[in-house]
Amino acid sequence: MVLVIKSVVFVIEFKVGAKSFDRSAINQVWDYALDLKNFHETSHGVSLVPVLVATEAPVVLPFRLEFAEDGVAAPIETTSSGIRSVIDQVLGVATGSAIDADNWSRGNYRPTPTIIEAAKALYANHSVSEITRNDAEEINLRVTSRRVEELIDEARAHGRKLICFVTGVPGAGKTLVGLNVATRRDEASPTHAVFLSGNGPLVAVLRAALIRDERERRRLRGEKRPKSREANPVKSFIQNVHHFRDAALVDKEAPPVDRVAIFDEAQRAWNLAKTRDFMKRRKGQPDFQYSEPAFLISYMDRHPDWAVIVCLVGGGQEIHTGEGGISEWLDAVNDQYPHWDLYISAKLSDTEYAAGRALEVATRNPKARLEDSLHLAVSMRSFRAENLSSFVKFLLDREEADARAHLERLRGRYPIYITRNIERAKAWIRARARGTERFGLLASSKAMRLKPYAIDVRIDTDPVHWFLGDPTDIRSSQYLEDVATEFQVQGLELDWTIVNWDGDLRVTGEDWAYHDFRGQKWQRVKKPENQLFLKNAYRVLLTRARQGMVIFVPPGDDADPTRPPGYYDPTYNYLLKLGLTAI
Repeated sequence: MVLVIKSVVFVIEFKVGAKSFDRSAINQVWDYALDLKNFHETSHGVSLVPVLVATEAPVVLPFRLEFAEDGVAAPIETTSSGIRSVIDQVLGVATGSAIDADNWSRGNYRPTPTIIEAAKALYANHSVSEITRNDAEEINLRVTSRRVEELIDEARAHGRKLICFVTGVPGAGKTLVGLNVATRRDEASPTHAVFLSGNGPLVAVLRAALIRDERERRRLRGEKRPKSREANPVKSFIQNVHHFRDAALVDKEAPPVDRVAIFDEAQRAWNLAKTRDFMKRRKGQPDFQYSEPAFLISYMDRHPDWAVIVCLVGGGQEIHTGEGGISEWLDAVNDQYPHWDLYISAKLSDTEYAAGRALEVATRNPKARLEDSLHLAVSMRSFRAENLSSFVKFLLDREEADARAHLERLRGRYPIYITRNIERAKAWIRARARGTERFGLLASSKAMRLKPYAIDVRIDTDPVHWFLGDPTDIRSSQYLEDVATEFQVQGLELDWTIVNWDGDLRVTGEDWAYHDFRGQKWQRVKKPENQLFLKNAYRVLLTRARQGMVIFVPPGDDADPTRPPGYYDPTYNYLLKLGLTAI
């Protein structure tokens, strides 16, 4: 229930028959108030007071009204008989202008769900238009999703084979586009689609979340189903790309059951050298002649009539040796599959996608089309800060004036702080997370000298427990003990993050110095490819938080030759110079 009285919006949750105030119920009503504050247009500037009513609870002692900086109060606990008293007391101290209730109720609700929340909603048969924001002035998720759907229908109707490339800034919803297509075209559909990702943690987390959610819905409906069967539908439409690829080796003539294959983070597919090495070592194929993109296209090409490949492409996201970039896909079509039609995002020419010469060749192909509708320009992950990805890009590119300008646009909407004290960072993030908002520690996989601060990237963090675990679970991100690296968090997100910046990426003059810790000392990373991977690792880490982050740069230690202050001070001073606030 929502009550709009004078200058306050009361968000009231009744738990009929409840004799106590459970933590889950408190978080529930808190989340309702936070959703209004963050996503409801006419709630941005008003005071919101969440109230939990347990109808059979004992009499509640006087409450304390505490508002956060954004105007959302901490939840108030009361009984049925105490509601009127709570409202009167709040209104007695509330300030501000009276709210026009009619105008408030007409405000647009523009949610930006996490990828886990979105996947649950789509799997429960909601459409992408029901779960996302509605910004008519932007080339947004619905436009891109609709265009991909149209291309699939056209391919089937005219017996064509086509591949389309969807681009987007970090957090814009590329994965959501793919999941939307996959859930709408299930096993019963003649246009059956499969969502494929080489990102093992993403696949594991999404599968686990969907299975748990489906299990809970069945429980509420009173249905029983063996646990062994609950995972089957989920696994049929979310698959690891390597398992899909290996299936093509079993029967070298048969096409896949899927007519539509959606490849998430397609730029991370393996190049010829890495694929050939893997096939020789692991699959007994000594003379393998395909890159991973070329082989995957060949598998879909086995269909005699029509097939569609959707490549979801992130810029600056290659973080591992052997990831060939989008040019591997374009080269494969140009050289081996010229009969496939190409639909290419007009933004694929931007430098961060590194399509290069292959794109020039592809666009001379009469079967190629460039389309603006295949680019997602607005970040959904940082709903408070659509400029975050640009700020991070300029920060990493050492373009200081542009970085400062974009940070100013974030100020007051998306907090970014910096500290040299890890305990202050943890206190800062705990003080800001409310309800079920998630937070956690992040660090580069090369950050080997954070161990003095109990941050050890060598520990194999389980992403399922880390992203989905209860706050009381020591494996959960909320416990602030286990750290996740770029490999565990790419494609996923948290509400608040602590980004721990080690000496692997250091400011030096007008550029960066790249290092890898080997044995007892740091060694220079000289290969341009590996330098790019390290920079992209920090790009991933700095774009995971939806609501805000704090960056921890260690002070170093003169007594430790692996952590002298000189490895860290220039980076800290550079970030300060950009305008970050120190705590």
